[in-house]
Amino acid sequence: MFWSHQRPHQKAFSSCDFIQSFIREEIKKHQEAKHQEKDQDFIHFYLAEIEKTKNQPKSPYDEKNMVQSIFDLFLGGTETAGTTLYWGLLYMVLYPDIQGERTKVQQEIDTLLTPGQSVCYEDRKKLPYTNAVVHEIQRFSNIISIGMPRYCLRDTKIRKFVIRKGTTIFPNMASALYDSNEWETPLTFNPNHFLDEDGNFTCRDAFIPFSLGHRVCLGENLAKTELFLFFSNLMQTFNFHLGDGSKDIKLDPIWGGTLKPHSFDICAIPR
Repeated sequence: MFWSHQRPHQKAFSSCDFIQSFIREEIKKHQEAKHQEKDQDFIHFYLAEIEKTKNQPKSPYDEKNMVQSIFDLFLGGTETAGTTLYWGLLYMVLYPDIQGERTKVQQEIDTLLTPGQSVCYEDRKKLPYTNAVVHEIQRFSNIISIGMPRYCLRDTKIRKFVIRKGTTIFPNMASALYDSNEWETPLTFNPNHFLDEDGNFTCRDAFIPFSLGHRVCLGENLAKTELFLFFSNLMQTFNFHLGDGSKDIKLDPIWGGTLKPHSFDICAIPR
């Protein structure tokens, strides 16, 4: 009942407070527990920096900044990674030949990994088709069609185009991700875009969901790791199919900060 009476901005503040409280609890657990060096994570290293610099005037390392830094990691990756996985699950139930237990993704995982072994990020080298599917999900869903605006600091010429100083530029990632000169079937979900003739994984220069250059997304490596781990472990653990009564599934996105899929019901059946 409390939640139902909250306005959107109040819900946002409540969610932020919840996450920050969760982070503080994790910090407290780290302070109380003794961990071996191999178990250390971001919080351990940040606590170590606080201890090293505690006698320095105006040290940038304190618990308040640590909470905000961890919060930024949640905020920066949760929305985009979650939305990409939504699209990935939708594609899996709409293209069963890709998910099929005896073929493609699940067959590759079952064949090349030890039974019962959880998938780790290094396994992407053993799982070229699974890796290709993850990349094709990012390319085809294109959840951030238009990149962050950039400000031109000086007159710049790119090929035949002159961009004047003071111009605001909106990079169009879709122009590369759906370029018919770069992809054989740009408007079709096709993991073979990321496989060579021998079935080895290959990534093309036109794959720029994180933008490129000096202003590339800072979370690119984290996002790649998360997407591969979540997707491959989900495929290893469950079979997915649309919920009963599901029909008229739409592939056109809902426009917003990210391009989200329309709501759909999905069933996860343990394998």
